[in-house]
Amino acid sequence: MKERKNIALISVHGDPAVEIGKEEAGGQNVYVRKVGEALARLGWTVNLFTRATDSAQPKIIEHCPGCRTIRLVAGQEKFIPRDNIFGYAGEFVENLLAFEKENQIEHQLFHTNYWISGWVGLQLKQQLSRPMVHTYHSLGAVKYRSIQKIPAIANTRLQVEKDCLEQSNRTIATSPQELNHMRAYVSKLGNIEIIPCGTDIEHFQALERVVAREKLGIATDAKVAFYIGRFDERKGIETLVRAIGRSQFRDDPHLSLIIGGGSRPGHSDGEERERIEAIVEELELDEIVSFPGRISDEDLPLYYAAADVCVVPSHYEPFGLVAIEAMASGTPVVASDVGGLQFTVASEQTGLLVPPKDDAAFAAAIDRILGNPEWRDRLGSQARKRVEEKFSWDGVAEQLSALYLQILADT
Repeated sequence: MKERKNIALISVHGDPAVEIGKEEAGGQNVYVRKVGEALARLGWTVNLFTRATDSAQPKIIEHCPGCRTIRLVAGQEKFIPRDNIFGYAGEFVENLLAFEKENQIEHQLFHTNYWISGWVGLQLKQQLSRPMVHTYHSLGAVKYRSIQKIPAIANTRLQVEKDCLEQSNRTIATSPQELNHMRAYVSKLGNIEIIPCGTDIEHFQALERVVAREKLGIATDAKVAFYIGRFDERKGIETLVRAIGRSQFRDDPHLSLIIGGGSRPGHSDGEERERIEAIVEELELDEIVSFPGRISDEDLPLYYAAADVCVVPSHYEPFGLVAIEAMASGTPVVASDVGGLQFTVASEQTGLLVPPKDDAAFAAAIDRILGNPEWRDRLGSQARKRVEEKFSWDGVAEQLSALYLQILADT
């Protein structure tokens, strides 16, 4: 790239600079920050716009040369659940425009993430006549098929998702399965490009399991299943806990389930953790299940490497970053046979795919891996190779960069 071009990645509810594992901080936050940093290494100047949730937080955070997070005020500077944020999206647009004017910056392209940011991008595209790229991260049209309580914002979300697909210059599908969902449930119109999510293959390495366990104080002969992510009912943690309760190794003193992730008392995240803890107690699994809380970026590779199997029991995942982080760490994955997980996890080669919400199927799959260490190691080795070939952040950024340049040349 001969000269740096300014681009904006917009993630209204997912702060790229926040500690991963906190409430509303998951795969989208990682995606936006890692893509931004990788694009900066390719020569782009990248501003990551998000909503300020705490007045004490710095408004601008530099991640690396050419990439920074900018927190804009939209509503009160406090945590607001994502389903309640849309009413402040107009203020977010106004303050982004004000930031551009005040700092004399013109972003050549907006890449929006999740439907709320997509609405913001549509307003900017209309007002400024600049191109827009959109990544869903989660499709309401699919999500609402897997939950009983449909939020009041649902109809608005579905319309915005349709508008994003039909009006953005390009919509990114992170897997062939997500592309099929867009066409089946959202719209037959609009231009879609498949570009997967990625992971840091240097950060997540295939460390020796015995070394990782020694550093974490885990017994070398333990049988370890690992979950990491938000405490959210849709993440299927209940299915995992009940699967461990069904495991053929349940009475084995070496069996261990580690459920990592953040929680905040008084919020939905904390309420879900309390619900899961109650199920653990009901099934008398207290001696088997541990809750280490938020796991730091430095320690997470150790947990992945220490595990015999990483379990991703989500009801729906458009991609599933945890799966490729575990695979990059040389750990096989047992995951729900849904969405992007069907793309990231090669069943019988890098792990196993099983029906969502089926604790008996999850128990059987976990047991297959725990009971066959040689096969576990073979799956893990193949998993690492698959990630190296398909899912590095630099490779993802190169594909996005080429797409941006193509769009800018055409507009």
